[in-house]
Amino acid sequence: MMPWGMMWGPGWGPGYGLFGWLMMLLFWILIIVGAVLIIRWLVTETGSRGAAGGDTTLDILKRRYAKGEITKDQFEAMKQDLS
Repeated sequence: MMPWGMMWGPGWGPGYGLFGWLMMLLFWILIIVGAVLIIRWLVTETGSRGAAGGDTTLDILKRRYAKGEITKDQFEAMKQDLS
């Protein structure tokens, strides 16, 4: 006869079953929370960059005004639209 009994193997006896389920639940909770945090970080990193390699829309607007592509009135109106 086996030392653990006929039906029970190591880790499945009284007292171990609940602990195993809790550890498995904790494992999956950590995996899901980690995935959500990574996705949120990626979305905020991607969203904070503008279309031209890290420039925000206000930076692009300032550059266009500095180059003389738009007038001061157009700059102020567009800046107001962005706010």
